[in-house]
Formats: sequence, structure tokens, C-alpha cells
Amino acid sequence: MTDRQTIFAQVAEQIAPFNKKGVALTEATTFAGDLEWDSLTVMDFVAAVEDEFDILITMNMQAEIETVGQLVDAVAKLKG
Repeated sequence: MTDRQTIFAQVAEQIAPFNKKGVALTEATTFAGDLEWDSLTVMDFVAAVEDEFDILITMNMQAEIETVGQLVDAVAKLKG
């Protein structure tokens, strides 16, 4: 498995408790549209991801991340 696949799997694990509708996750899954998350859910989720990967996702980065794939890319970049 590549690092990116590993990160995707870890991100999917973090999404699971918040995925109330059981949406099948792909790189293109959107947090607002497909998962229908509100801002509070996003904040809780971001905190969980930050803890999982020991990274800090800035508010500016959060504003640009709309899909699971974009989040995986951001995590990979932040982990360096």
C-alpha cells in the first residue's frame, strides 16, 4: 500500500463515526454535500484528524478542503 492509500484508510477510519448516512467514501466524496456535515461536525472531525496524524490544519487550509481526496493530500503534505 502506498503512503497515500494508508492515509486514505486512516482518514476513512476517522470519518466513520461521523458518517451517519453510511455514505461510501471515495476521493471525490464531499464533506458538505455528500456527508452533509455542519460546521460543528467539521470542527470535531478536524480535531480527530489532527490528533490521529499529529498535525495542525489551519483555518485557511480547512476552507480549501472540500473532498476526502483533498484532505488526504493535505495530510500527506503536512506529514512531510
